[in-house]
Amino acid sequence: MKLVVGLGNPGLKYQKTRHNIGFMVIDEVLKMIGQQAKFDSKFNAEILVTSIKGEKVILAKPSTFMNLSGESISKLMKYYDIVIEDILIIVDDVNLETGKLRLRELGGHGGHNGLRNIIGLLHDESFKRVRIGIDQNHAIPLDQYVLGQFTKEQLITLQNTILLTTEIIDLFIQGVSFMDIMTKYNTQT
Repeated sequence: MKLVVGLGNPGLKYQKTRHNIGFMVIDEVLKMIGQQAKFDSKFNAEILVTSIKGEKVILAKPSTFMNLSGESISKLMKYYDIVIEDILIIVDDVNLETGKLRLRELGGHGGHNGLRNIIGLLHDESFKRVRIGIDQNHAIPLDQYVLGQFTKEQLITLQNTILLTTEIIDLFIQGVSFMDIMTKYNTQT
């Protein structure tokens, strides 16, 4: 079973904010397969347990707020007996230009508090991740910038990136080598 997690913050206030690009990707996958995630208090996350092309997968959006994302992921891993190799995290990255993708099989948190919490709670940084660029504006404090809304131009740029990320998720679920996925998508954007 695979676990695909989009990081973000719950609530209408944070919808379509830069920090919620992970949620936006999961929402797109849900739309594509015609299903909905439901809140499960046991995991403090919106989840959908389903099959995609015959493969079992959990799609999740933690409701713990970004900086505590690891709590939901840890609970899901334990309950469903998911190994770290079968986890894919979708996350924003201020160090990448808007819409740029960077896939990694492991690595540090790069200053991202959501990733920091996941690494700290799992005691492991060898989970796969798709980092989606949201750019940065040094004239705005970082915490305000990531919680700000995308501009119309950024949303247009991100439409293609979100679709590419759904392709990555599909390949991951199908068990395609992540090295092959990285080779294709790290050079494409």
